[in-house]
Amino acid sequence: MKKNVGSLDKVLRLVLGLVIIALGILYQSWWGLLGIIPLFTASTGWCPVYLPFGISTCKIKPDAKK
Repeated sequence: MKKNVGSLDKVLRLVLGLVIIALGILYQSWWGLLGIIPLFTASTGWCPVYLPFGISTCKIKPDAKK
């Protein structure tokens, strides 16, 4: 898997995931389990939804060979 989630994107996904889980606990709803998805994508640095659109928020590192 090629990483396609940048640093700011990871932080936003982490916060969003924690908020969704906290709201699920607060309202005693199973919908809070959806917070696992942004937490997973933040921890792996890879988002499958970005693939079909060719989106990447990672900064491109210059190739050392050039």
